[in-house]
Amino acid sequence: MGNQVEKLTHLNYKEVPTADPAGVDRDEGPRIGVSYIFSNDDDELEQQQESGHDLGGEHPALQPYDPQLHEVECSVYYRDECIYQKSFSEEDILPEEGDEGGQGHLSTYTPENLLNRCKPGDLVEFVCQAQYPHWVVYVGDFQVVHLHRLEVVNSFLTDASQGRRGRIANQLYRYKPLSPAAVVRNALEQVGCKDRDLSWRNSECFAAWCRYGKREFKIGGELRIGKQPYRLQIRLGDKRSHTLEFQSLEDLIMEKRRNDQIGRAAVIQELSSHLQAAEEEDEEEDEDHHHHPGAQTAVE
Repeated sequence: MGNQVEKLTHLNYKEVPTADPAGVDRDEGPRIGVSYIFSNDDDELEQQQESGHDLGGEHPALQPYDPQLHEVECSVYYRDECIYQKSFSEEDILPEEGDEGGQGHLSTYTPENLLNRCKPGDLVEFVCQAQYPHWVVYVGDFQVVHLHRLEVVNSFLTDASQGRRGRIANQLYRYKPLSPAAVVRNALEQVGCKDRDLSWRNSECFAAWCRYGKREFKIGGELRIGKQPYRLQIRLGDKRSHTLEFQSLEDLIMEKRRNDQIGRAAVIQELSSHLQAAEEEDEEEDEDHHHHPGAQTAVE
């Protein structure tokens, strides 16, 4: 059956390769690349959350959703190029026609309102507290194509939303998009694809591939050869940020979606605990070097 690679999971940020929050690596020597192959698609977790709520079924009333309160602000870089950005700062917000909440392209709307805004080829991101974002491709006539429960399906937008608010997500990724006709064609050609025939781990990767046509969104689309060219910069507030490094865009998206699912407060708390532990370790090392001058000399 060929070579089998054991899937690994990470439980916290200590297990993810990181860069110094200030953006300066302490160790100037070569970095050792670590490949993170995440345990199964987060769509499986979406299935558990949505159990009992099939497409078109009634969805329980959801509590009010505030993107700035729940969502993680972050940027994604490939080497030095920014390829994705979600930011609520005034200078980063892009204007959105008819925006009443002042959040520009990150404003969210009811599914019915989205129908009046969507054009064929648009990407839509449905969001809800404590759930993974669900991405779809609008193909016209009130319908979308999306990866749902390990199958690419064609649904009505209102059914695919399952009661969640959504936004048009064309401006999050900064790649050059394909023509609207090509985006729609990419999506419709994959309808019916499921299980082991799938080339995408989640709805976001599928939708982004339809719009941008880049193999980096596919499973195994990039070789993991030890280098970590992708960086996920997470904003912690007060002009502070923390950066994680990844070997592939696929792995990075999995981590970004996990952050979206657990929410902004949990991510900041998790990172703060990790950074505090790292600072304490550094202080202990400094004290050891102070009491044992030989150690400092050896390091130098």
